[in-house]
Amino acid sequence: MSADSDHQAPLDFYLTPPHPCSYLDRSDAQTLFADPRRIITSSSYQHLSDQGFRRSGGHLYRPRCNHCSACIAVRVPMASFKPTRSQRRNLRKNRDLRVEVEPARFTQRHYQVYERYISLRHTDGDMYPASEDQFRSFLLCAWATTRFVCVYDGERLLSVAVTDQLDDGLSAVYTFFEPAEQSRGLGVYSILQQIELSKALGLSHVYLGYWIKESAKMNYKSQFRPLQMFIDGRWLTLT
Repeated sequence: MSADSDHQAPLDFYLTPPHPCSYLDRSDAQTLFADPRRIITSSSYQHLSDQGFRRSGGHLYRPRCNHCSACIAVRVPMASFKPTRSQRRNLRKNRDLRVEVEPARFTQRHYQVYERYISLRHTDGDMYPASEDQFRSFLLCAWATTRFVCVYDGERLLSVAVTDQLDDGLSAVYTFFEPAEQSRGLGVYSILQQIELSKALGLSHVYLGYWIKESAKMNYKSQFRPLQMFIDGRWLTLT
């Protein structure tokens, strides 16, 4: 498989051997990776995002499993998005908070929230235990235009949404927050803030990664409507 971008030669892609799925109870998952030795341009990143790829560190990937198509890339179109009643309540609940868009970089302040989040909410995953090297290799990327959308209560950092700016939108890479503030709904709040930022920048979409019907952890993504799903090579709108 290959993909053209600008005047570069086509990108090459590599398929991993079968491995345990991070979301479903199966061990035959496979992942398609863009050649990590190649320089990724903004247009190639956009093109691959349009084809359902995601970024992890400096790697672009997409699930490519035999006999399974549960992972569906989803995005929110800015032109027609309207917050639900629940999302409006979320905004009112958190109106005392301050949002700052900051450069993407490693700091102890960001890392300490990340470490607490992984240690208390993801002990059953392959991201546990957290480390400084993991933070850098997972969230930061030399070739992407990445920002941290940070939420503060006064001077206290509550959450960080790691987001990449594409040509046509923002790509929500990962969000982490203070576990003690779970009742605020900071994950949903962070997506709503990325939607506001995308609109302010005149962009068309916010890419939310993969949605899996059978995964309860993914249910929140389907609450953003209309939602576009990448199915059989096309973006289809779910209203």
